[in-house]
Amino acid sequence: MADAVNALWYASRGTGVVALLVLTLVVVLGVLAHQGKPFPGTPQFVVTGLHRNASLLAMFLLVIHIVTIVFDTYAKVGWIDVVIPFRSDFEPFWMGVGTLSAELFAAVVATSLLRGMLGRRTWRAVHLLSYAAWPMALGHTLGTGTDAAARWMLLLSAACIAVAVASVVYRLVEPPGPEVTS
Repeated sequence: MADAVNALWYASRGTGVVALLVLTLVVVLGVLAHQGKPFPGTPQFVVTGLHRNASLLAMFLLVIHIVTIVFDTYAKVGWIDVVIPFRSDFEPFWMGVGTLSAELFAAVVATSLLRGMLGRRTWRAVHLLSYAAWPMALGHTLGTGTDAAARWMLLLSAACIAVAVASVVYRLVEPPGPEVTS
């Protein structure tokens, strides 16, 4: 039984870290895809398709992260704790931040999947929530993660921040390409 508990704990930690990496990729690709010419010589549809697929992968990883933390007995996080922010007995503030972040990302993905039924303005307004959700996910990682103070996690977090900031700087400095409507 102890092995199963350890497996859940490691699965939750692992999917949380990988989800942060994939979410960083999603944000960076989203910033660059909107630019209209993200990578020299790379067709826009490739970047847009990678952005969409990475978003779905990130949501899949988040679901596994959430399910494994609920079934894990270490943190004692219940289903209601992962739905209602700031309710958990385990790191209530940072768990709440993580819950809000996951809910914002879920709203972004859901509205993107339903984009054909929504107006562009509505879709874009919801999509901009990802700019709030990503730093919240990073904060959740650093606030609740058992490895948050580990050198490798701090370096990984710093790298995520550097890549995200670099993509925003690139977008602000580089003249835009043609308008992207995907």
